[in-house]
Amino acid sequence: MALALNDKVLTEAFGPSQGTALRVKQALMVVLGIIVLAVMAKIKVPVPGSPVAISMGTFAVLTIAAAYGPRLGLATMLGWMIIGMLGFDVFQSSSAEAYGLSYMMGSTGGYLVGYVLATLALGYAARAGWDRSVVWMALAMLIGNVLIYVPGVAWLGVLYGWDQPIFAWGLTPFLLGDALKLGLAALIVPGLWKLIGDARK
Repeated sequence: MALALNDKVLTEAFGPSQGTALRVKQALMVVLGIIVLAVMAKIKVPVPGSPVAISMGTFAVLTIAAAYGPRLGLATMLGWMIIGMLGFDVFQSSSAEAYGLSYMMGSTGGYLVGYVLATLALGYAARAGWDRSVVWMALAMLIGNVLIYVPGVAWLGVLYGWDQPIFAWGLTPFLLGDALKLGLAALIVPGLWKLIGDARK
């Protein structure tokens, strides 16, 4: 059954909508999303005294989730993680010396779990139409950030102990940067919807 325009997420608003052509488009979108996630994860700024750096990874996760919807977004996120688990250097701080499942169980492991939760939340929010409004999209992005932080900080506490400055390592240094990324992401998806709407007039 074809989706009504109001039920669609951004990537469903253009290109083929059924049959083999749709499957090809979806496969290409997954590959493109994985590439974007890998590239954006490497754009990072170290935070002195913290085992975690600020990267554009969260920006990519939240934007792709909103644009792709829950199913395609989750497929993209899991594909990226499987590639990383196999040893490819696609994560924020992975390298030739630190990679694969052992890296994923390290200090960023909880954030990776949060990425999955945020992808589902943003995908379903977009499916509900929150991606058409800057205000609602900003709220969805905020929820997504919370879903990333909660398991991320919790896992740091498990790894290093709650007697360590866990919040100073894994939360407070990133709030300003993530607020800026949240605002940018909240503008992009509704802005693209407006462009699509203007193009159809």
